[in-house]
Amino acid sequence: MGINAQEGYPPELSSEEQEYLLTNLKDWSIAHGLAVRPAPSFVQPAQDPAGVLAATAPVTLFPSLFPRNCFEEGLAIQTAYNELYSAIARDEEWLRGIVEELIDIDDFVGKLWQTHLAVKKEGYVQNLSLGLFRSDYMVHVDQGNPSSPSGLKQVEFNTIASSFGGLSSQVSRLHKYLLSINAYPSSATSLVKEEALRQSKSASSLAQGLAAAHKAYGPSSTGRALCVLFVVQDPERNVFDQRHLEYALFEENGVRAFRLPFEQTLSHTELDTDRTLLYTPPNSPLTTYEVTTIYFRAGYSPDDYPEEKEWDARLQLERSKAIKCPSVLTHLAGCKKVQQVLATPHSPHLKRFLPNEQVAAKVLSTFAPIYPLDDSEAGQEAKKLARDVHSAARYVLKPQREGGGNNVYRKAIPGFLEKLPQTHWPAYILMEMIEPPPLTNAILRNGQLQRGGVIGELGVYGVCLWRNGTDDKDAGQVLENWEAGYLLRTKGDQSEEGGVAAGFGAVDSVVLTGA
Repeated sequence: MGINAQEGYPPELSSEEQEYLLTNLKDWSIAHGLAVRPAPSFVQPAQDPAGVLAATAPVTLFPSLFPRNCFEEGLAIQTAYNELYSAIARDEEWLRGIVEELIDIDDFVGKLWQTHLAVKKEGYVQNLSLGLFRSDYMVHVDQGNPSSPSGLKQVEFNTIASSFGGLSSQVSRLHKYLLSINAYPSSATSLVKEEALRQSKSASSLAQGLAAAHKAYGPSSTGRALCVLFVVQDPERNVFDQRHLEYALFEENGVRAFRLPFEQTLSHTELDTDRTLLYTPPNSPLTTYEVTTIYFRAGYSPDDYPEEKEWDARLQLERSKAIKCPSVLTHLAGCKKVQQVLATPHSPHLKRFLPNEQVAAKVLSTFAPIYPLDDSEAGQEAKKLARDVHSAARYVLKPQREGGGNNVYRKAIPGFLEKLPQTHWPAYILMEMIEPPPLTNAILRNGQLQRGGVIGELGVYGVCLWRNGTDDKDAGQVLENWEAGYLLRTKGDQSEEGGVAAGFGAVDSVVLTGA
């Protein structure tokens, strides 16, 4: 039974049914931290000067239908993707070839590469790297052959600040709770059965990854207590998502973590003579901790570096003995240009990192066609596609950025490129649009209910801990590698962007359909 066949889902609600569902949804969400700080457009800062208010995170009323075969494929392939991107991050020579195409036209990528070169010149003192990854997919239906089976196609791979692992655990629990208290009418429960609701353990599993790095760091070299450092943006509306990981790290693994606003890094951290990273909490200036692991939830956007001191802070953290999540090379591995080079039709690069042909074939099957906008043969073809308003309608133009809100879609592409100097075109990739099946749902955002057609994007989390370098016999060894739960983000089908924190999507969970 395919997801196109489910007409009448989700069902219409009577006013009494809707009130019962919404009351329970809102109260459960706040009580369980399925929440965000309210946007300034929703609650003006003057109304909340102390910053005490929280609002229910954008969330779907019903779990969304998702084909079981596609869901299971996404989870099963995650360890291969972890292996792929850890291998890319270890291959500095290959990455340099990618980055050198970008550094003259993308200042941000250039500064990240300079940071790596500065640490390399001095010598890296930490040989371990941690990745808390998220691979994002959409279900793709061949528009030319709608009866063909749906498949999973990758939207992008995130190597830094892969968010919503905390809230995704909570929303799957929310939908299960609403089912258990009969908040869904009987016409929906033939589909929404407990065995079809797949719970996400992402908060616990990602925290376990941070704990694995913390343990692998080894004993303190300074005699001080050890900690993990969450490097964060300030202010941060999505703070509760991050807190769920922090709390799971302490409550389930016994590991202390601190939040450090990125711009305050140089004020509260220092390196000792062997580049051990020391952190002194401002609330306890007589207590200094040794940092085992740096978890970046900031630093992925040029906006995080308004002044040179933020680049100095990034360099200090990269120079340190703490394990980075991610290292600057792993951060660079997440460039869209890397995805394009791997996914360009007939590309030879994938087998460099995944020598097992069966594994490589499975990864390859999830790629949507992606092209460069350079002077190569594929690039020349892409330029023709991008300039023509009719052919451009099948594509999305992406820069080398994370965080949502950066892409240019369909018929807007030719006009955008006309205004962009051609020397800057190679900083973008051209990706064929994934065509998902039509679905409907209702989204609660800022207290307002939005009903209608929706598009779902499945994110699968992965944890990977590996050795870098080439000097020791264990170089390149993957120490930990597991799939770490899932996120479903759902947006109105009139919205091209999917970022929840960027104001486009809502957190959701799956109800699996099909055999």
